[in-house]
Amino acid sequence: MRRSPKYSVFLIFGAALGVLVALILTFAFHGTDGQSPNTAIVYSQSQVFGFLALVGAGVGVLVGGVTALILDRALARRTRRIAADREHTIVL
Repeated sequence: MRRSPKYSVFLIFGAALGVLVALILTFAFHGTDGQSPNTAIVYSQSQVFGFLALVGAGVGVLVGGVTALILDRALARRTRRIAADREHTIVL
């Protein structure tokens, strides 16, 4: 019998964690007051959050996927072979 993690749970949790980190970084630092040295545009906090959320969600999905793969490999070592019988009953 082999147990494996549900990859979708790890990917969604990683994305949510990435967005949470983006939220914390957006409101922890007030770097949106001045102009950007590259574009000479002032970005609002919601724009900064959007940029960070996109990057954070992508990185979070990547980290969640790698974590699920590592956990799957670790659980593969504990694989056991079992036998199961199937019974078929006909009721008339």
